[in-house]
Amino acid sequence: MRIATWNVNSMRARADRVESWLERTDADVLAIQETKCKDENFPWEVFEHNGYDVAHFGLNQWNGVAIASRVGMADVERTFPDQPVFGKGGKDPIQEARAIAATCDGVRIWSLYVPNGRALEDEHMAYKLAWLKQLREHASAWLTDDPQAQVALMGDWNIAPQDDDVWDIDYFRNEGLTHVSEPEREAFRGFLEAGYADVVRPHTPGPGVYTYWDYTKLRFPKKEGMRIDFVLASPALAERVGHAFIDREERKGKGASDHAPVVVDLA
Repeated sequence: MRIATWNVNSMRARADRVESWLERTDADVLAIQETKCKDENFPWEVFEHNGYDVAHFGLNQWNGVAIASRVGMADVERTFPDQPVFGKGGKDPIQEARAIAATCDGVRIWSLYVPNGRALEDEHMAYKLAWLKQLREHASAWLTDDPQAQVALMGDWNIAPQDDDVWDIDYFRNEGLTHVSEPEREAFRGFLEAGYADVVRPHTPGPGVYTYWDYTKLRFPKKEGMRIDFVLASPALAERVGHAFIDREERKGKGASDHAPVVVDLA
């Protein structure tokens, strides 16, 4: 089975590219982030015409997550239990569309769009860390309850856990940027300490191997990217991984997302 994750940065804007990519790569399950649409605006036909079941969670023109599967879909879950809410500047907190799960051919797939901290002192950073803490507690409990559970935490984590996951770590530190701060990295390590494994990195060793390139300042042609999209697998699922790759080619050309798809092949 081939599973993949992709922050498409607007599903409606990239429907044709997503459809072509699915046909070309023969993916069985795709976890999608930043669909940027409500359920009623989601292009369901792109997937249904190609034999995929789809579950989507979108509340407005921001965020949005989905899972497409052609190997079955059961027990769809929008948000994880007690998922933190956010209300900036004293506004009423709202639940954002950042997590959706479904069981696909025995694998519990989570499509995750982790909040961007925005700035080290921004209140969104506290929200991000609380969000990750709550998810980690549940992810750890899933393995405690069933050590043989097959779980994939897939998506845009908005964290670069190693120095070589960004093109210039000194630039990030000197500018006081997010994604590389110790609290963010500690939150990411918490999942590894709970037993989950980054199953893509062994097949795509760095440095210079990225999943995201900003649209500005010619970041892509300059190879100035970041590795922030990951598939963290439970121990039982990690044992099934035969190969993984980052489809950098999909970042090229007109109308590309600023993220590349990340693909994992399971035995």
